[in-house]
Amino acid sequence: MHQVLPVLLGSGKIGQMLGTRLAVSAFIALLATACSPPAIKADPRTADVGAVTAGPAAVPGSRPDPRVGAVFLGGDSVHTCSGAVLDSLAGNLIITAAHCLDASLDATFAPGYRGSVPGDFWHVDAVYLDPRWVRRQDPAADFAIARVSRGGADTTETLEHRAGGGFVLGVAPGPDVPITVTGYPLGDGGVQVSCSGPTSLPDRGFPALRCPGLVDGTSGSPWVSAAEVRGVVGGLQGGGCSNNELSYSSPFDVQIQVLYQRAQEGGPADRATGAPDDGCST
Repeated sequence: MHQVLPVLLGSGKIGQMLGTRLAVSAFIALLATACSPPAIKADPRTADVGAVTAGPAAVPGSRPDPRVGAVFLGGDSVHTCSGAVLDSLAGNLIITAAHCLDASLDATFAPGYRGSVPGDFWHVDAVYLDPRWVRRQDPAADFAIARVSRGGADTTETLEHRAGGGFVLGVAPGPDVPITVTGYPLGDGGVQVSCSGPTSLPDRGFPALRCPGLVDGTSGSPWVSAAEVRGVVGGLQGGGCSNNELSYSSPFDVQIQVLYQRAQEGGPADRATGAPDDGCST
């Protein structure tokens, strides 16, 4: 469920970051043969949910969670990742997976995106990354906090106000913690899909959750417990290989709190470098 440049395409759940319609279309064709995710059988959410899953297709719901959105790259209509609104002083921060963003491609975020209605798009102005990701794309730091803005006549409304609130940044869950993950499958249009369940034992230090319905494009989707975001799809194997029902998150610890504070203060941003090889076999 992630995002990888075409030259690094593997069999993981990584959706791609591409700058043109031709490149995106080619990548989706490759994704269909290389990633082949299992049939979607995620459990429905019990709170605000844009879609639940049944068999291989997402079933549209009447109330998408406006705090969860789709991430678009390169001005294309194909969304390649997911993200979520964070509670912040300025009301203009989102969180996603670090591998979802690349400085060579312009990025936008659409909260509560529904393909059948006009989108509410917010431009990603600055990206803040953990030094471990900047130096060596360490999967333990596969998270990014970004500052967004929207032009036009109504420029005083914040993203957080528009979305009806934001998630509080929490810490990584231990085992048997109820978590709901909501995001967007890779594609043009579409709606949210969601999965709820208890966390599994950590795998090599990475929080794990059994959610077979999370497919390509759901990288960056928030792991939510109550009003807290306690992870995002990413980390180990870019969030999980397509032949593995487990999904992963980088562990949220003191380092992400430091990153959040830096983003709140609006300091110098980092240069996003896209996605590494996820390590999944072909």
